Formats: sequence, C-alpha cells, structure tokens
Amino acid sequence: MIRSILIANRGEIAYRIVRSCQRLGIRTVAVYSAADVGAKHVKVADTAVSIGPPPATQSYLNQNAILDAARQTGVDAIHPGYGFLAENAAFARACSDAGFIFIGPNAEAIELMGNKRAAKKLMAQAGVPLLPGYAGEDQADGRFQTEAQKIGLPVMVKAAAGGGGKGMRFVFELDELPEALATCRREAKQAFGSDELLLEALVFQPRHVEIQVFGDQQGNIIHLGERDCSIQRRHQKVIEEAPSPALTPELRAQMGETAVAAARAVNYDNAGTVEFLLDHQGNYYFLEMNTRLQVEHPVTEMVTGQDLVAWQIAVAAGAPLPLAQDEISLNGHAIEARLYAENPANDFLPVTGPVLLWQSPAGEGVRVDDGIQTGDDISVHYDPMLAKIIVHGPDRETAVQRLDRALQTAVLLGFTHNLPYLQAIVQQPEFASGQYNTHFLADKLANWQPPASNLALGLIGAALAQFFGWPQHPQSSGYWRNNPNGPIRSQFLADDETITVLLEPLRFQTKQFDIIIQGEQFAVACAPQVGPDWTMVVNGRSHKLIIVQNEADFWVQTDAGAVCVTVLPRLSRKTAVSATAGSLRAPMPGSVLAVMVKPGQTVAEGDPLLKLEAMKMEHTIRAPAAGRVAEIFYAPGDTVPADAQLLRLEFAN
Repeated sequence: MIRSILIANRGEIAYRIVRSCQRLGIRTVAVYSAADVGAKHVKVADTAVSIGPPPATQSYLNQNAILDAARQTGVDAIHPGYGFLAENAAFARACSDAGFIFIGPNAEAIELMGNKRAAKKLMAQAGVPLLPGYAGEDQADGRFQTEAQKIGLPVMVKAAAGGGGKGMRFVFELDELPEALATCRREAKQAFGSDELLLEALVFQPRHVEIQVFGDQQGNIIHLGERDCSIQRRHQKVIEEAPSPALTPELRAQMGETAVAAARAVNYDNAGTVEFLLDHQGNYYFLEMNTRLQVEHPVTEMVTGQDLVAWQIAVAAGAPLPLAQDEISLNGHAIEARLYAENPANDFLPVTGPVLLWQSPAGEGVRVDDGIQTGDDISVHYDPMLAKIIVHGPDRETAVQRLDRALQTAVLLGFTHNLPYLQAIVQQPEFASGQYNTHFLADKLANWQPPASNLALGLIGAALAQFFGWPQHPQSSGYWRNNPNGPIRSQFLADDETITVLLEPLRFQTKQFDIIIQGEQFAVACAPQVGPDWTMVVNGRSHKLIIVQNEADFWVQTDAGAVCVTVLPRLSRKTAVSATAGSLRAPMPGSVLAVMVKPGQTVAEGDPLLKLEAMKMEHTIRAPAAGRVAEIFYAPGDTVPADAQLLRLEFAN
C-alpha cells in the first residue's frame, strides 16, 4: 500500500494530485523552487521541500534534489505529474533504484515510446497505421531535403523526443526546410535534451483524436474512450472534449482497439495516451504515445466517472485495473478550456505579471483545476498554462453552454491572458456544431482582437475608486470637503490613448455624480465600497464591477470583460514604442537564443534580427522596415526583461 507520495511537479497538476491523495488518505509532499515558495500546491500539501532556484533545470528537472527530498520525507512513491520528468526513463529507473515506487509506466515503455523514430518502427510492426515520413538515423540537412522531396510537400518537421507542440514546424516550400530544421533542433534540445528530428507528410485539415489507455502489472490493458484535441494554436492544445463529435461508435471501438494494440506492443502499464490524426474519410494515423497522465485527463474523468490519478496510484502499487473494458461507459459530454498567460492578439506571446485577483467560476457541472491564487506572480521560468476550466453536461449542447457561462464568470486581473479568446472560440458556430479541425483557429480567428470592452464603465469605476481614496483610504470623503464646487479632473491612459474624466459630486448623502468622458455624460450613483466588489447605477442601469489596483493601474472587471486604465501624469510602462523610432523592444521577458545581424549591417523589411526564448517557445524579432543596424544591446545567453531595448535601427526613410 502507498501511504505517502512526493509530487515532483508544480502548478495545477501538483494541486490536482494532492486532491486525490487527500481523498485516499495518502500523505503528500510537495517540492518547490524559489519562485514557488508561496504557491498553492505548496500550501495544500502536508509538507513541502525546497529543491532549488527558479530555473527548471536547477529545480523541477533536478533529479538528485527531488530524490533527496523523497529520502528526507520518507515517502513510499513519487508522482511526476506531466511535463518536467514525467517521461524521463532515467528518472523512473532512478526512483526504483532508490527504493521509491514511480507512479507511471515502466521505464522500458517510456524509453521505447519516448523516441518517435523508434516508436514509429515499433508501431509499424504492431500493425498500427502510420503517416508517410522519414524517421531515419541520418540527420543531415541534405538527407532531410531528399526525403522531403520523396514524401512530397508540405511536410512537418518534428522533434523525435518529446511533444507538447515544441520542436514542430510546417514546411510548404523546400527553401523553408533549413530554417525549420535549425529552429526545431534548438527547441528540441532545449525542451527534451535531444535534437533528433523526423519528417511526416502533412494531412490537410485533420482532427487530432487521442485514446486514453490504461494498463496494469498483470498485463491487462483497456481504453477509456477518446478525446478530441483539434482546437490548437502553435501545435499546442487549447480546448479538448470527450467524446469526439466526429467519431461513430464503430470508429471509436476500432481506434480504441488500435490504441490498446499499440500499448500492448510495449508491455504498457499505468496511464498513457495514444494520439492519432483523423482525416475526413475516417482514416487515422499514429502520431505518438504520451507515456504519462495528460493535461486533458479531466474530460475523460468527467464522462467515465473515474479518478485517473487514483487509478495510477493503485496500479503503481500492484493492484489490477479497477474495471474491465466492458465495464467502461461514457456518460454525457465534457469540455476543457486551458487558461494561458499569453496574448492571443500578439502571436500568443507569453505574458508575466501579478495575479491581482483570481476568482474561478462555479456552477452545475463546472470543475476548475488551477495552480494560481490571488497574490501570485506569473514567472517566465515555467509553462504559461495557469488553469483548466472543465464542464460536463448530459449532452454536448449543454456542455458548450456551461463552458461559455463559466468563461464569462471567471475573473483574472493583473495581466493579459486568453480568457476572451477562449470565449470567442466557444461562441463560433462551427465549434457549437462540432464541425472543426486542427486548422480551425488559423482559419476562423487568425486576426482575432479582444472585443471592445466597456471602457467607459472601467473609467467610471477607476475614477470613483480614486475619488473615494480606495483601497488606501476606504470611506474617505476628503474630496467632498476639498472640492465642494466644480468637477474633479482626472486623466487616464487606456490603450495608449489619454482620456480625460470629469467627475462632479452632486449630493453627498446619496452619493450621486455627474461624470463626463470624452463629451459623453453619465449619471452615476455609487457609495464607497470595502473590497474589490463594487455596485453602481449608471444612467439608470445597475452594474457590478470588480476593481483592483496595482500602483497607478486600475483593473476593472465589467460585464463586457476586463479593462486596465492607468492614472496619469505618470506615463504608463505599457506605452507603445513606435517601430519607426528605431528602438526595437522585447515583447516578452526571456533569454536571447541568437543574434542574426551585426552593427552596420543593412536589413530589409521582415529580415530576422534576433531570437528570444520564453516559456519553452521561440519568438523571432524581425525588422519592421528596411534600414541599417546601429546598435545591439544583448548577446546570446543574456536574460532580457519585457520591453527592454534589444537593438536600434536607422531606417532608410
């Protein structure tokens, strides 16, 4: 019996594993880096051990530190979660060698399926359908050129080790291949420690459907249905659902049997996922096998009624599978949306900042797996996924409706994130009907911009909060005494525009105001509030706002979304720097991977200048116009903060 578990992970998955352990009466040990001292998973575990500085290589990927923590706390087992060391065969062996149960598949299965080149050969022998491609040992660029021509363009370049959308690029023209190979090698080496690559034929507009498999140490292997993961950006999943709208019962059974055969080929035990591409004709092709618990496992839990983490623990302890294949049934429909700290309107660049307020949604059929809390700081060192909002309903229509409402009622203030983007996805007719594929986001939301928020309400809320002296001096009526006559003039910066707000108190007892914003007048009734929840009547309509302040920034949650306005005269740090000024700035904090130009070099519009890496992804800084490189301020390996000046160009005009 497993009585205590060390969770070798962080964030929402660490918290989620703790919850299952608490239900089972199992003692939990969390580990944390210096960046996660006050993190949610640290607070809820029975005890926690510091394992190093913020960079993952010095903490969550530090095998010796994690094993030392396990020894110190005397645990029986180690759960790796997903990411980090979850698919590291050497770590699985090290756990066993140190006397700890590794809660995951056997190291041999991890090793066999962890390299996509070797896995494809093994799957071919097992009769699993494969895409045409190249997975040979010759990794020279010239060989890839030859093989790409044989396969036929377009092709996809993929990292042979790992997954999660990293080390992957589409190639539509042969002259694009060298840069794709170089970029994928860098990303793969950084993320997985191996720069081996492979090529695959590109299937147009497929669906990405995966099968949840589970095995035990007695040789039993079953599947628990599928998940549709076709809503993706940058080859990374955004929304997943179960069951897939595209599968018939016959196709579900067929794909399930194929997935079980794939798992059986490597003597698989514990939780795993076999991923397929599904074309319009119902043909499916093996992509990879993830030898771990998946991020999207909650949708399977919701439709099967099973706790997959509890299953993992039981199987790792030597127990047989709790259910046989004919005892698995799918009930209703579940959908999961991933909340990311990223800016969908700016090429999905990662975003950092303070969590000024996080209020998760609730309601019938709503589940939230999160790893954040009010007061946290989002770090550049880890994956930008913050939480998963999961819903379940008796049918897909109800589930979609519940997800839409859950996304509308979730509140996250302090930085840009993808909540509005998720709402836009769910409200697309094609999503509502289930008629989508992996190109859905590129086809439907390629030029997405945040919807017009109720800026006037945000400015009214910020002006009143400032007037009442909130949050520093709630209930203050100093302005009433000092400004008995005439409007109070305030200036705010919103979306790089300076806006003047005139606020005139009318009656002290009833707290009525006239507020004028850019010539438009608003009649407002509002009393001073305690805490972030404000209620006011504007032009005869009642509104509930949530207001938080961070220095000169006021974040206001309105019924139309979040608004951030900055009190002037202090210039907002968000003020955009014009590209024509010649100063190119970092759009995100990160580290410099490569500098592709030299001082004095002439560049054309669109030429690559510098590569940044943040949160495991690359971003290329390109010339906004033709000109000459005047100065370069950073070198490869340097860490840069957001908005730092990277280089200066002198433009031709």
